[in-house]
Amino acid sequence: MQIGILTNTFDTTTPEDTARAVAAHELQAVQLELASVGLPAMPDADEISRAEAQRIRDAFAERGVAIAAVSGTFNMAHPDSAARQAGLRRLDAVAAACGDLGARVITLCTGTRSRESMWRWHADSYTDAAWRDMSETMRAAAHIGEAHGVTMAFEPEVNNVVDSAQRARRLLDEVASPRLKVIMDGANIFHTGELPRMTEMLHEAFDLLGKDIALAHAKDLDHDGDAGHLPAGKGLLDYPLYLSLLRQSGFDGAIILHGLRADEVDGCAAFLRGHLSTQGHRPAGTSRL
Repeated sequence: MQIGILTNTFDTTTPEDTARAVAAHELQAVQLELASVGLPAMPDADEISRAEAQRIRDAFAERGVAIAAVSGTFNMAHPDSAARQAGLRRLDAVAAACGDLGARVITLCTGTRSRESMWRWHADSYTDAAWRDMSETMRAAAHIGEAHGVTMAFEPEVNNVVDSAQRARRLLDEVASPRLKVIMDGANIFHTGELPRMTEMLHEAFDLLGKDIALAHAKDLDHDGDAGHLPAGKGLLDYPLYLSLLRQSGFDGAIILHGLRADEVDGCAAFLRGHLSTQGHRPAGTSRL
């Protein structure tokens, strides 16, 4: 497995500075936020040229850092169909650039009925209409992935329409596309009152989703419900179990640190390396500055 990071952890705006910041911490992979390399977070087709995408790819490759995924989040359950269509248009532009970026995965968010934030809880997110809109948008996203040879990966999160491993499994089965997978984040699946069932719920999540994991996230939580906002190793998540289940699932991709400050990166990366080494897994080699 590779230890990586979400690039917006660093206060950088050029490909070279961002890649340099990642490599300085001996990390091997990134989930690329396009805003951290000077582009709109979700660009239109005329806002990301082939030359710019290749410049980004080269900046990271020269420092031994893989672009494991590109963030392509928009509110897939937005109550306004025009907003969902605009998101799909921009997602297509990001997917079209992935070949030049050297990326094979785009990360998605199933969203909510909130008009203000795709991560904000909203009671209407659990209606049949919200599921239908999100599912249709996700199916369109999977078609975009099929057209461009890119895997789309969504993350179950307690505030979103897909708020559990069970609903994630339902969505995967409904869309039934080889280009639709999941992001596993052990800190994001516990509703209020569920934390005492951590061991059971982690096993259940991997039983349901283990064969469909395209990317893993590493952060932590100190309570259940709307949690998952702490750096890895600073909360209650059973990391030995979480990493063991990742390994047992056959996942051998990137584990992406996020929800942390730049000055916490070295400690969190060391925390992950230590647990991976204890389990007999040797993390991928270090980066070049």
